Amino acid sequence: MAIRAGGKKIRAVLGALALCVAMAPAAIAEKYASIVVDAQTNEVLHARHADEPRYPASLTKAMTLYMLFDALKAGEVTFDEKLYVSRHAASQPPSALRLRAGSSISVRDAINALVTKSANDVAAVVGERLGGTESRFATLMTAKAKALGMSNTTFRNASGLPDTQQLSTARDMAILAERLLEDHADYYHYFATSSFDWGSRTYKNHNNLLDRVDGVDGIKTGYTRASGFNLMASATRDGHRIIAIMFGGSTSKSRDAHVTDLIEAAYESYDENDKADALKADYAFSALQSPVNPNGAAMPMLNGQVYSDRPVGEGDESTLEELVPSGGQGGK
Repeated sequence: MAIRAGGKKIRAVLGALALCVAMAPAAIAEKYASIVVDAQTNEVLHARHADEPRYPASLTKAMTLYMLFDALKAGEVTFDEKLYVSRHAASQPPSALRLRAGSSISVRDAINALVTKSANDVAAVVGERLGGTESRFATLMTAKAKALGMSNTTFRNASGLPDTQQLSTARDMAILAERLLEDHADYYHYFATSSFDWGSRTYKNHNNLLDRVDGVDGIKTGYTRASGFNLMASATRDGHRIIAIMFGGSTSKSRDAHVTDLIEAAYESYDENDKADALKADYAFSALQSPVNPNGAAMPMLNGQVYSDRPVGEGDESTLEELVPSGGQGGK
């Protein structure tokens, strides 16, 4: 009898899970998507599921930074301005600087924290400064995205923390990367920042392709359990600027390897006249290995391994150290 009762309970749980999946956005059904674009010509060299909805995770912060760069260029904020940390901002889960409510952080430090640490609390701080509230800022982000041509993108927060309505596509993220390069060339160098010092700690940039792949100079990683491991990367080599977007890696390592392959295939697509050749592109990209288990990141991941004892910080690749309460990190 106990076995039968347990079976009924299991079937009930499985039925409820199936209903949730059926009602969830298409982004949950498959995580993987990719696109590779020549930034100079806007030519798409490769695309797979490029217009399908996906969860952007911390790629969202590239849009938050775009908005902040807009404000800097317009003179609405300055690099030295101190941004107030509200209770809402301080309450954001890892990845975070663990800012204390009532403290502050400069705009310059906020930029570096978003680029390297992908700090969710800092994203909320920026959102509240520019939008009054984070939710209003997300509305402004969405409006700006539409104006940039990102027609399939909706933002609900400034960080990329899980929200079933916060959706984008690989193509839209490629547009965002391109507009960052075009509209904010003076600030783009921040995406190549290798590390950031805050308090007594140094945070390394999560973009492992920096200094490892020839020509890569930015721009942003992302991770939640719903999205998998995402990467927006850009490289310049032999006079060509390439933008590569990938959603849905099962580990940061497999994601990094796949995006590296996408970039290398892109540079193999040019002919002797330095023009993208469709046949060479087809051959180069068709030879790529599919990412291993692209939907595997539904389980909590830590440094590429399933980690089930406690939740991994969402919003980017977190480490075990940052999951241990530390009493908060004060503003500079």
